[in-house]
Amino acid sequence: MTDRLQVLAIGNAIVDVLARTDDAFLHEKGMVKGAMRLIDEAEAEEIYGQMGPATEVSGGAAANTAAGLAALGARVGFIGRVRNDQLGEVFTHDIRAQGVEYRTAPATDGLATARCFIFITPDGQRTMNTFLGASTRLTSGDLTPDQIARADVIYVEGYLWDAPEAKQAIRDAIGMAKAAGNRVAFTLSDSFCVDRHRAEFLALVRDHVDILFANEAEIKSLYQTDDAGAAAAQAARDCAIVAVTRSEHGAWVLAGNDRHAVPAVPGVTVVDTTGAGDLFAAGFLHGLTSGRSLADCGTLGCLCAAEIISHVGARPEADLKALAAAHLG
Repeated sequence: MTDRLQVLAIGNAIVDVLARTDDAFLHEKGMVKGAMRLIDEAEAEEIYGQMGPATEVSGGAAANTAAGLAALGARVGFIGRVRNDQLGEVFTHDIRAQGVEYRTAPATDGLATARCFIFITPDGQRTMNTFLGASTRLTSGDLTPDQIARADVIYVEGYLWDAPEAKQAIRDAIGMAKAAGNRVAFTLSDSFCVDRHRAEFLALVRDHVDILFANEAEIKSLYQTDDAGAAAAQAARDCAIVAVTRSEHGAWVLAGNDRHAVPAVPGVTVVDTTGAGDLFAAGFLHGLTSGRSLADCGTLGCLCAAEIISHVGARPEADLKALAAAHLG
């Protein structure tokens, strides 16, 4: 029998194109610093032409989480659609090389593989312009029921909610996971994403989500309050486990009346915040599916986030397994 997966991540299959810039460039182009916006293929070509020297790294929020989990030694899979083009081949090679079980067939026509143009300002903030391309064509037909059935947790990114067919695929995947007695983890992804889909996200959290990931801006947007603590407490009443990342202040982990304030790793030089939340989720989910305490899950999440913000790109460069062992044993 095929081994169980600790986590099966479902999300956009994206190649990140990263370049350094300054606030003036963002202002000139009308970009909101620190946010993500969706663009079409024509604007993608225009932005690429205006970028300075760039680095290409496979990305996508849930895919980054899957890569982080694999680096920690977890058994992990990923579902996400690429096109059979050059960037699609790059993405497929990278995620499989990192030890992730990836079986989604590439599209043979239609939109190109998704790419995200990420501008990094001197303070390490990342501003994202995303052409979702082929990833928006993810459908229920791309789901692999056997993977979903043997995953202890399925982890889904909120960004997928922008595409109607992908949204239905999420609903179907959640149904399959629940039928198999497995847990559902969901990340809110971006406060603007929450703004677009607040009512549906609230219903999803209350009715189907077991583990919710958010940052302070996202959780405040979901519950429409300026008090992140109050929003996190409300989320803890709506689902079993809530993890709220707080940048340099670490994270909150809540489960019922159980509360943990987890400190950030000290002394980290912030180079690029791309993927910080994704790698926090990787560490947290690895801890959770390995039977660790919630406090340890939060600590492992912060360790992984600290590693990812210390360099450019959202895939780990250090030995996360060794890092985890050194701090938690």
